[in-house]
Amino acid sequence: MKKLFLIIGAPGSGKTTDASLIAEKNSQEIAHYSTGELLRSEVASGSELGKTIDNYISAGNLVPLNIVIDTIVTAIKNSPKDIILIDGYPRSVEQMKALDEILAKESQISLVSVIEVVVSEEVAKERVLGRGRGADDNVEVFKNRMKVYLEPLSAIQAFYTQKRLLHKINGERSIEEIVADMGFFIKSKI
Repeated sequence: MKKLFLIIGAPGSGKTTDASLIAEKNSQEIAHYSTGELLRSEVASGSELGKTIDNYISAGNLVPLNIVIDTIVTAIKNSPKDIILIDGYPRSVEQMKALDEILAKESQISLVSVIEVVVSEEVAKERVLGRGRGADDNVEVFKNRMKVYLEPLSAIQAFYTQKRLLHKINGERSIEEIVADMGFFIKSKI
């Protein structure tokens, strides 16, 4: 049985860094997949699918549901580890419901928790504009990405709170503190 942890947070919340450090420290048992990285690697492959994905990502918009779901479910099923961290998912109510429907039929995957890394919009903006990772790290795209993140957030929080799966972590501390806190929480659930 694969145990799934979803990690959500604003652009620049540190969710990918946090999850990758936890997986690194526990490499025997934990695998980490970033939704963004999975999609970006498809873009880098130069495939037709990658070109389609790139059109959405470069504008700061959500990649179509079927593409994201297929990408994530394939990563989970092909993972050599039984504990899986996926960050950056869900980013819409549709993504949340689609995954919920798949997991309801899937006997090999159990959603253990949804961890929200909470940061203010100001902190998120400073981090994103400060990292300068690519063409999508500018004020206009950041504002769009933040809007895309915030619009469905309360519905996502309510859905997972009702299922007793939502766990919030303060993302405005040092990386070491956040990783220790998140790592302890994940281990307490497995």
